[in-house]
Amino acid sequence: MDRTILHCDCNAFFASVECIDRPELKHVPMAVAGDPKNRTGIILAKNDLAKAFGVKTAETVYAAKSKCPELTLVPPRHRRYQEVSGRVNAVYQRYTDQVEPFGIDESWLDVTGSLSLLNTTGPLIADELRRLVWEEIGITISVGVSFCKILAKMGSDLKKPDATTVLTRDNFQERIWNLPAGDMLFAGRSTVKLLDKHGIRTIGDIARADREDLARLMGKGGGQLWNYANGLDDDPVQPFDRHDEVKSVGNGMTFPRDLVAAEEIRAALSMLADEVSTRMRAHGVKCQTVAVHIKDPSMKTISRQATLPNPTRLQAELTEQAMRLIRAHWRAGQPVRALTLTAANLIPEGEEAAQLSLFGEEGEKRREKLEKLEDAVYKIRSRFG
Repeated sequence: MDRTILHCDCNAFFASVECIDRPELKHVPMAVAGDPKNRTGIILAKNDLAKAFGVKTAETVYAAKSKCPELTLVPPRHRRYQEVSGRVNAVYQRYTDQVEPFGIDESWLDVTGSLSLLNTTGPLIADELRRLVWEEIGITISVGVSFCKILAKMGSDLKKPDATTVLTRDNFQERIWNLPAGDMLFAGRSTVKLLDKHGIRTIGDIARADREDLARLMGKGGGQLWNYANGLDDDPVQPFDRHDEVKSVGNGMTFPRDLVAAEEIRAALSMLADEVSTRMRAHGVKCQTVAVHIKDPSMKTISRQATLPNPTRLQAELTEQAMRLIRAHWRAGQPVRALTLTAANLIPEGEEAAQLSLFGEEGEKRREKLEKLEDAVYKIRSRFG
């Protein structure tokens, strides 16, 4: 028996949340955007009035303002979006425990087992979820209903906002095969360019191609694309309470101006390390590897990493190791446009085997004091922000 999978997508999520909290924004063209002064000025979400002016997600604030000079810009509030996302997913969980978030504003639901229990159908559940989320939270969702996750996701993209779209084994070829290859989930820009060079321009072209040819051309991803285009996807919807093991913790920033002096770079790394350290505490892990990703004004980038002598989550040690990497691999005086610091090769707190001889008695006492200090700061922040 086919599964019944729903993909629920909150429409213009960030902008919709802002309009809940500030109803006056519903009546003007508005968008949630990064700060252009910090070179992160892109549109993250926009309301329908801004969309009518041609404002697009991911374009620069400058381009959006040129289309709509009266555009009201609102800074993002990610904690608030996480809160509303949790409320939306709680509505979904009334119908199934198999609710798998796909980002902050999208989730897959497997309602196969709920159909007989509730004496209903997938499309009827989709319509009811749309009604409940609107009435209880104040935002609209679009829902795709299909027999697999990929087609459910594509169904929710076909009609927006506030719509239910059903893709069955009988109609999915008619509905999606004429769409551009780039509309296929996981078909990125470089993939589309490669396909185009070989005359593959639509999803139907992918589906009708020889699977082995695609695999030779693109590796494992080519065969996967062929499967998806043909509706072959048995990936299960994971239960909501399943948490995948954290593989790495990173933090990056593009700076308002290029950094040149070593003191400036160290200060930036210290700020990034502070966030990485805090997040490792939240996950209860320490890292054995530190990596830095450096970008200059011409967009040239390098990535370097080093294994630590002892697992850590201390801000000072993360900062120092990242600074060593930059001194060793980045020419002094060369401007830095952006930095990312990543803690990898993580292990659970308490499972590390401390090599005390590396620090000596005094060094180990200092580390213990730093651990206690940073733990105290973490607890204060957790309570008061």
